[in-house]
Amino acid sequence: MLRSSFFSAGVFVALWGMTFLAVDEIVLNVQETQEDLNRPNFRGLFTTLNEDNKRVINPPDWAAFSLMSIGSVTMLYAVALPKKGH
Repeated sequence: MLRSSFFSAGVFVALWGMTFLAVDEIVLNVQETQEDLNRPNFRGLFTTLNEDNKRVINPPDWAAFSLMSIGSVTMLYAVALPKKGH
């Protein structure tokens, strides 16, 4: 159970990394109000606003490679875990 959980988490993270390789920016289909624009939060780390006041996620270039490497190492760790009962 633990092996499959680590492996699936590694696949998920690695696939997000591959997605960031193919995508330059992600535009969220949420219209922001003026109150939301003035409220600071951690989601504003990699987001900006376009001319329609919609959030745009611009992942940095290093994010894709970092996510793919973290996912790959997690998958390798899952394969290297000892099997239960051996």
